[in-house]
Amino acid sequence: MTEDVSAGREIDAAEQRRVVRERYSGIAAAGSSCCDDGDESRRLGYDEGDVDAVAAGANLGLGCGNPTAIASLEPGETVLDLGSGGGFDCFLAAREVGPDGRVIGVDMTPEMVERARENVERNGTETVEFRLGEIEHLPVADASVDVILSNCVINLSPEKPQVFREAFRVLRPGGRLAVSDVVRTAPFPDGVRLDPASVAGCVAGASSIEEVESMLEDAGFEAIAIDPKDESEEFIRDWDDDRDVSEYVVAATIEARKPRS
Repeated sequence: MTEDVSAGREIDAAEQRRVVRERYSGIAAAGSSCCDDGDESRRLGYDEGDVDAVAAGANLGLGCGNPTAIASLEPGETVLDLGSGGGFDCFLAAREVGPDGRVIGVDMTPEMVERARENVERNGTETVEFRLGEIEHLPVADASVDVILSNCVINLSPEKPQVFREAFRVLRPGGRLAVSDVVRTAPFPDGVRLDPASVAGCVAGASSIEEVESMLEDAGFEAIAIDPKDESEEFIRDWDDDRDVSEYVVAATIEARKPRS
């Protein structure tokens, strides 16, 4: 964890964006997270074929699940990944949607977008592109996407209701959301809630299941299903050297659909 520079005071939206951007800029520049090996990816739900299918440099070991495993992607679909990082999930999605499909990754960190664009060439695909932008203000046209993926990113946003409204806007009627993220299971102590490193580390920004359901409903989604993954406690314990954050958050799959009419 990084030094706590704001102990005792609330973290506003601007500061939250700053600490998140700084963390992921550093990871992009370094070329890896603390745990980007195949064993960690398998703990998150990827199989050996997934890990081997994508060229080195895209899998930065960031995430809390495998959203492509729940997305039921079909050939020819257009897929959008919110907070695409090095592009690992985008390249996996490209395999599923095939040459007639399209995959768009959006990330707010210039260094991540640059790295992901380099990975397009390494992976030899012409159906994946990466755009710089915030997930609260997507650089994507209305009703142009079939499926939205995201992997442990929405919790980082200080404006989660806006994220879900934007997701609803860009999805075509009948389009679906397939997200891996963390949800809060217990109140955060101030030492977690007010710690910028806990925000950037996919902990302190987590919402409860009830809050996520409410935000999705308010955005217009239906068929909402949120499924906590108790086994995620094993890897969440490793996220903080100073405390066991699995006492407060659990990974979950979050699925929803935009009505067809």
